[in-house]
Amino acid sequence: MRPVKEMLRAKRDGGTLTADELRALGTGLGDGSVTDAQAAAFAMAVFFRGLDADELPVWTAAMRDSGTVLDWSGIDRPVLDKHSTGGVGDKVSLILAPVLAACGAAVPMLSGRGLGHTGGTLDKLESIPGYDTRPAPDRLRAVVEEAGCAVVGQTDALAPADKKLYAIRDATGSVESIPLIVSSILSKKLAAGLQGLVMDVKHGNGAFMAELDDARALARALVDVGTAAGLPTTALLTDMDRVLGVTAGNALEVRESIDVLTDGGGDARLVEVTLALARALLDLGGLGDADPAEALAGGRAAEHFARMVAALGGPSDLLENVDAHLEAAPVVREVHAEREGVVTAHATRDIGLIVTELGGNRHTEADTIDHAVGLDRIAGVGRDVGPGGPPLAVVHARSEDAADAAEAALRAAIAVGERAPEARPVVTEAVT
Repeated sequence: MRPVKEMLRAKRDGGTLTADELRALGTGLGDGSVTDAQAAAFAMAVFFRGLDADELPVWTAAMRDSGTVLDWSGIDRPVLDKHSTGGVGDKVSLILAPVLAACGAAVPMLSGRGLGHTGGTLDKLESIPGYDTRPAPDRLRAVVEEAGCAVVGQTDALAPADKKLYAIRDATGSVESIPLIVSSILSKKLAAGLQGLVMDVKHGNGAFMAELDDARALARALVDVGTAAGLPTTALLTDMDRVLGVTAGNALEVRESIDVLTDGGGDARLVEVTLALARALLDLGGLGDADPAEALAGGRAAEHFARMVAALGGPSDLLENVDAHLEAAPVVREVHAEREGVVTAHATRDIGLIVTELGGNRHTEADTIDHAVGLDRIAGVGRDVGPGGPPLAVVHARSEDAADAAEAALRAAIAVGERAPEARPVVTEAVT
C-alpha cells in the first residue's frame, strides 16, 4: 500500500485508490495520523477528480468504520432519520423530528453546523440554553426512548473521520462535491444505525447544488450508495430559490419552529416540505397509516419537542416562555421597499450571507455564532411590500452599523416588481 503522500498524488492526478488505501485514509482521519494538511489535499483532489463508482461506497464505509456504530436493538419502533443538503431558513429538522416521533418512529437525528451561507441545525439548537447537542451514546438512547426523538450532533465516537473532514471542506471551499457530500452524509447516517433515511436535496439559487440536474445527480448517488449499504433511502428534490419559512438566523428560526409546532400552521412551503418528508419516511418505516398533518396540527408533535428539549438539558417551559429563554438582539429594524409592489424573487444565497455578516453564520470554522441575530418576517415571493406596507424583512442586529449594512444588502437581495411570478411547487420530484 502506498504512503499517504503518494495516495494524494495519485488522486490529484486522476488515479484511483484501492479499497485498502481508502480504508487507511479513513482510519487515519479518525485517529489523527492523517494531518489537516493531508485531509485538505484529499478534499481538494476529490473535489476536482471525484471518486468512481467503486471508490465511493468503500470511502463511505471507511468513514463510518472510523468510529462506533450505534445499536438500537430493543427499540420497538422503526429508527428513522432525515438529512438536508442545506438551505437558507431551513428549520425543517426542528419540526420533522417530533412529528415523526408523534407518529410512532424513533428518531436519532444527527445534524451538523452551518456550512458557507447556510445555517446549521446544531447552531439553531444551541440558542436554547442548556441544550446538549453532543450527548454520550447512553444518554442519546435514553432521550430517544423518553421523547421519541433527539436532534443532536455527532460525538467524537461517531464517524470521527467525517467530523474532521466536514470542517476542512468548509475551510477549503470544497463543499460542493457530490462524492464528499454523499460520503459525509451517509457515513454519519450509517453510523447512527438507521432503518430508513430520507434526503431533502435542495436546488435553486440558495442551494449548494443550484442546478436541478446537479441536485438530481446528488440525490441519485445518495439513494444508490445508501441502499447498497443496506440502508433503505429515498430522496425528495425541493426548491431553494427562496428562503424557506419567514426567518433566517438561529434563535429566530427556533421561535418560528415553535410557532409552527404549537399553532399547527405557519409558512405553507415550510409545512409542505416537512409533511412530504414525513410521509416518505413513515412509508419507509412501515408507518404509512400514520397522519403527520394531524400530529402537527393536534399538538402531539409539540409535546415530543418539549420532552426532547427538557431531556437534553434545555428549559422545561420553553414552549410556554420562549421569549424568556431565547436571546434577543439589541437592534431590531423593519426594512421597507422603496416603492409599492410585490416580491418577485429572492437572491437566496445573498440573504444567507446577510445573516453571516450579522454574525449568525460562520466565515471560518473558528468563528463564534451570535444566536440572536438574523432576519424575521422575510417577505415571500408574491407578497405585497412598500414604504408604508409590510416590510421586506425585519433585521435583528448587534449594532446600528450592522443593521445599516444588512438593510442595504436586503434591498438588493429581494426583488420587487409589478407582478408576482407563477407559483411553482416546493417539492419538485422524488428519487427512489
